[in-house]
Amino acid sequence: MDKSWFLGIDVGTGSCKTVVVDAKGGIIGFGQSEYPSDNVHQKWQEQNPEALLTGMIQSVRSAIANAGNPLGSCAAISLGGALHSLIALDGSGNPLSGVITWADGRAVRQGEWVKKSEVALRLYEQTGCPPHGMYPLYKIMWFHDEIPDLYRKAARFVSAKEYIFQKLTGEYLADYCLAAGSGLLNIHTFNWDDLSLEMAGIKRHQLSELCPPQSVFHRLDPKIAGEMGIATDTPLVMGSSDAVNSSLGAGVVHPWQATCMVGTSGALRIIAHRPILDRVSRSWCYAFDKNRWLVGGAINNGGVVLSWWRDILNQAFPGLSEKSLPSFEDLIFLAQKAGIGAGGLVCLPFFAGERSPNWNLNARAVFFGLSLEHRLEHLTRAILEGIAFRLKSIYDVLIEISDEIREIRVSGGFTQSLFWPQIVANVLNRKLLVPSWTETSNLGAAIWAMLGVGAIHSWEEAASFNSVEHICEPKEEDNQTYEVIYRIYKSLYQAVNPLFEETATLQKKMLKK
Repeated sequence: MDKSWFLGIDVGTGSCKTVVVDAKGGIIGFGQSEYPSDNVHQKWQEQNPEALLTGMIQSVRSAIANAGNPLGSCAAISLGGALHSLIALDGSGNPLSGVITWADGRAVRQGEWVKKSEVALRLYEQTGCPPHGMYPLYKIMWFHDEIPDLYRKAARFVSAKEYIFQKLTGEYLADYCLAAGSGLLNIHTFNWDDLSLEMAGIKRHQLSELCPPQSVFHRLDPKIAGEMGIATDTPLVMGSSDAVNSSLGAGVVHPWQATCMVGTSGALRIIAHRPILDRVSRSWCYAFDKNRWLVGGAINNGGVVLSWWRDILNQAFPGLSEKSLPSFEDLIFLAQKAGIGAGGLVCLPFFAGERSPNWNLNARAVFFGLSLEHRLEHLTRAILEGIAFRLKSIYDVLIEISDEIREIRVSGGFTQSLFWPQIVANVLNRKLLVPSWTETSNLGAAIWAMLGVGAIHSWEEAASFNSVEHICEPKEEDNQTYEVIYRIYKSLYQAVNPLFEETATLQKKMLKK
């Protein structure tokens, strides 16, 4: 076991990332592969299933190569996956649709209909999922309403992780958290929910078999295993969702700890030993093993907004090479040139609609207060601050419904620069702990691999794998300024909220022309 190593794979929305860890949890290799796409719709909303499989294989090969093709053998692998994705399959397992991601907003009408119905509260209490078109339950309903031929042909509905897992093992299986993130799981019984199935108009046999995260499978598809560079008999541990893995990899293992994550999307969440629900359905609660539930809120608009902003800026210089175009670091540098409050510019960053706490997919982005004095740096900083305000709206709910939160650790791509986490610390007025390894979702997957084969025996043992490297202390003066701006932010939301639905409808019509 001393020479054994483990693979943690995170099949994310924007890319697949893989980490290689040694028998003591030390990181010895990392690989990343973007998914090929021809347009923004494919990039974020409906992706090619085979592109995800190809990306995973390339990511694993890259990680192993970057680890120096380590001696010994791969003792186990585990696969994490992004929540809320959906693929419709025919009777032979062939995709009838692309991978519809959380960023796809076409099921807004189905979500709003259920939200206004008499079953909304009961559905939330049973599944832990507020009525919202992001959840696969509503995407299946959308298929029924808008693409009935596809709906009738669909023999099965799976997530992206389930699709890849079936390619690896030949079996359709789902971990509890991926299932909970579909809106179709009863978080109290750990079975598919009867009410949800009735609303979707589907049967249990159209969904995968449920299993705990530490379940182990012992035979991989020879072709895929060979392409990945591992043995066919390498144990595959079921693992969990990217959200659970993000917290686990960050060292968050106690109910008094929270994880603040900003990647493509964003979230603020805790791990509870009981289901925690909000009386007005502002937060979600996902079961992920028989003793733990993930509780919190999420935002649609994290790094995806910076990616959009970068694309917008790039369109102004179509002749430049990729290396000459603004990078994430360039955007952060731009934002740093603007002072706190972005020159009085406030951004409602609802570029991909809204999740927690108001669950409004019709919400649209707003820049408020623009004048001739504002420059690119002000708009960029306003975006970062707007996303921080979104996280505060979730934090306020969590403080209200949960036990005391004594520690917050951060994870995700926004930690590439400490400038953005510092903004969040100042907005929340809370100290943020930055771990040494910030790609925590793939590390969390590797920890499940170790747990599954008995290389470690508890979450607490794994907590020491990722030490705290930096602490963002909130600055009182900045927090006072942000409290004023946050009040404006909330008032602005209330003022424009009645216009969101009409604006979204008009936008869809005009963008089709």
